[in-house]
Amino acid sequence: MQADGKVVDGSLLGDANGVEPAPGRGKDSGKWQKPRFSRKALMKCCLVKWIIASTQPQDKDSSDSDLELSTVRHQPEGLDQLQTQTKFTRKELQSLYRGFKNECPSGLVDEETFKTIYSQFFPQGDATTYAHFLFNAFDIDRNGSIHFEDFVIGLSVLLRGSVTEKLNWAFNLYDINKDGYITKEEMLAIMKSIYDMMGRYTYPCVRDEAPSEHVDKFFQKMDKNRDGVVTIEEFIETCQKDENIMNSMQLFENVI
Repeated sequence: MQADGKVVDGSLLGDANGVEPAPGRGKDSGKWQKPRFSRKALMKCCLVKWIIASTQPQDKDSSDSDLELSTVRHQPEGLDQLQTQTKFTRKELQSLYRGFKNECPSGLVDEETFKTIYSQFFPQGDATTYAHFLFNAFDIDRNGSIHFEDFVIGLSVLLRGSVTEKLNWAFNLYDINKDGYITKEEMLAIMKSIYDMMGRYTYPCVRDEAPSEHVDKFFQKMDKNRDGVVTIEEFIETCQKDENIMNSMQLFENVI
């Protein structure tokens, strides 16, 4: 289930056997295309919705509204530098920072906050494990907290980065122990956490063995030298050459 309440495709990873992905997954004339991001598309992101909602009146429905660009008093240090490091405008950064400071006055976000965010947007499933993995992907320093700067740089990659930048970020998410390799067990853990978070709102209904079957097929494609692990080079090369896997990578746009 997306943050806007729409039912999502239960396959999650598409079909490694070449079956056409579901409509609306970025296909046009048989070719995968990089998604176009607008303000409205930006607001589909759970993390953005969470911080922007705190800047708006509680009786205002912001689910489909543009990113609020009101004048703010709070400004992060190095705003100009952040603008060069991200693909957000200055006004977007100001608005994101305002909401971030409202929700996290200390200037830091912790793992429990991530769990709270995702439990709100995916109440019919268990988002705890996915929130844990996602937090660790943002927490580059591994110190248990995320500064606004790291937070917004990560969002910029996920929402407006190039294909290669997004794939690098996805690899970091799958590489749970951060050793530079993805194992089948790590990939399966991430996929199971997404299925658990989606809960009964996946369609069609997901069989218990579905995550394992999908991971087996995709891991076999990625692990080209059959050494039991996937390197970042293998991951990026396989994803860029396989249209079905590339379409599956757009899953992140529904669950971040």
